[in-house]
Amino acid sequence: MHTWDDVVELARNLPEVEEGTWYRTPALKVAGKGFARLRSEAEGGLVVTCGLDEKAALLGSGDPAFYTTAHYDGYGAILVDLDRVDRRPLLELLTDAWRIKAPARLRRSLGERRDGTH
Repeated sequence: MHTWDDVVELARNLPEVEEGTWYRTPALKVAGKGFARLRSEAEGGLVVTCGLDEKAALLGSGDPAFYTTAHYDGYGAILVDLDRVDRRPLLELLTDAWRIKAPARLRRSLGERRDGTH
């Protein structure tokens, strides 16, 4: 089971991540662009930016941690049940979402850190 604080902690290692709001809910942004946001309590779940192919693969996996609603049909975002998602897939989703929204200079800096060069 994860909380919004856990999501923020996972994303802190990504360059220039900022906490803010997006659609009046807590959000994570890079360069002013949202890549993950907590839905309202009534709606539930975490919205994470992703490619449509990745979304289809996650939905096709049968993992109950990943779902969507008609509102997100055709949109590059997956809904994540924080009570069901494992830490590793959540971290991978957040990192991929960050990469989609981050400017090239930041994406390069993350790649450099991952392979050990500076």
